[in-house]
Amino acid sequence: MRNIHCLNNISPYGTDLLTDSYALTDDIDSADGILVRSAAMHDMQFSPKLEAIARAGAGVNNIPLDRCAEEGIVVFNTPGANANAVKELVLASLLLGSRDIIGGIDWCRENASDPNIAKSVEKAKKQFAGREIQGKKLGVIGLGAIGGMVARAALDLGMQVVGYDPGLRIERAMSLPSKLTYVTDLMQIARTCDYITIHVPAIPPTIGMINAEFCESMKQGSVFLNFSRDTLVDLSAMAQATKEGRVAKYITDFATPETMTMENVIVLPHLGASTAEAEDNCAMMAVRQIMDYLDNGNIVNSVNYPALSMGPVPAEGGRLAVLHKNVPNTIADISAAISGAGVSIITLNNQTRGEVAYTLVDVDKEGATAAADAVAALEGAYRVRVVK
Repeated sequence: MRNIHCLNNISPYGTDLLTDSYALTDDIDSADGILVRSAAMHDMQFSPKLEAIARAGAGVNNIPLDRCAEEGIVVFNTPGANANAVKELVLASLLLGSRDIIGGIDWCRENASDPNIAKSVEKAKKQFAGREIQGKKLGVIGLGAIGGMVARAALDLGMQVVGYDPGLRIERAMSLPSKLTYVTDLMQIARTCDYITIHVPAIPPTIGMINAEFCESMKQGSVFLNFSRDTLVDLSAMAQATKEGRVAKYITDFATPETMTMENVIVLPHLGASTAEAEDNCAMMAVRQIMDYLDNGNIVNSVNYPALSMGPVPAEGGRLAVLHKNVPNTIADISAAISGAGVSIITLNNQTRGEVAYTLVDVDKEGATAAADAVAALEGAYRVRVVK
């Protein structure tokens, strides 16, 4: 029996997928796997029994990824599971940024006691006039799951769409709409777009990428939407741009002390993925991934180890899952250790990711434990387990 601990409330659509070989536990120290949403884990000490953490969402800022890698704990996320929820909120925010809907609503509330409000509104409404998004140019920074969906929806609404993504993979590029204009200069987005939306992870190369130069180069009266992470934007530079009116509206899903004092800002309380459907999808994806890893050793959507899948464990064989340092001759050392234990290798696959690597080895079932012990003695092995 494998134990799973939920650090946050996880949708039952996910936990109900756990098979009879799993049990939910309140004792985190007895857990083989942890399911988490937003709980902070950086100060936590992990039990040697813990093998995997699955984040029911895309962002993993709340998890100590490097420490987990060194302790042989695979961390998963669920990219794309909440993409539609974020896309829909971005589209709503495009309209909030182009029409003074909020100002109009506030006026109606403030004048609710006016017996002639129906007549008064005809004089007042001109102050809330906006513009249409059809025909306007939208810049999409980051063309992953969410950015790609936003781009397609904007094209369907009659917008011109310009995309930028320095990490764009070939397979993702092939799936993008043919009407999307792709540029390799981020500043071209700033200079030419009426609306800009950003959809990239908060990692060292992207933190602060919307800097003073970018803000100063934006078109007069443009709108910037941030539904990714607050740290992607230099808030002091954005505050200056909104104060000057160069940026007509900064719309963000992240309430911070800085954003709450800015002019011409619409701040939402991190609602991007806050739909029942997104929470269900993330939970189901997280549970399936953590079970596939614990049951078969397969890694999909890990953020600290490479992806590697070999299907179900063979019925007549055994499988070793080896988390280790990415150093020269490791594969040869693993093979020699297994052979030295008198065990035959049936299939061996290896993938690397920066300083870490992952190796799956199918071996004779009878010798799996001896082979695992031999590999675990190698320098650089973080964790070795017999998958069964």
